Amino acid sequence: MPEQILHVTDASFEGDVLRSAQPVLLEFWAPWCGPCKMIAPLLDEVAKDYGDKLKVAKIDVDQHPATPAKFGVRGIPTLIIFKNGVVALTKVGALSKAQITALVDSHV
Repeated sequence: MPEQILHVTDASFEGDVLRSAQPVLLEFWAPWCGPCKMIAPLLDEVAKDYGDKLKVAKIDVDQHPATPAKFGVRGIPTLIIFKNGVVALTKVGALSKAQITALVDSHV
């Protein structure tokens, strides 16, 4: 996993995501999820493209089930943009890089 992508756990979620100084694009994913594997390289590119303007993070829903339950995540991949500790946007399903950057651009 590239160092641009932050791995979040149930324990680190509040500090890593809710208290982040910059907006956070968080992917709820699992290793067995095909669409999650499809968008993984796109998220790597987005993390590189936005640098310090955006934090890109992932949380494994199988290993850390409490956080997805809090946000009503029922399907993966689910992308949520958090801004100032609040959910700014939620999208479910695999997206193209253009779709991801359009979502991010409206919140960065």
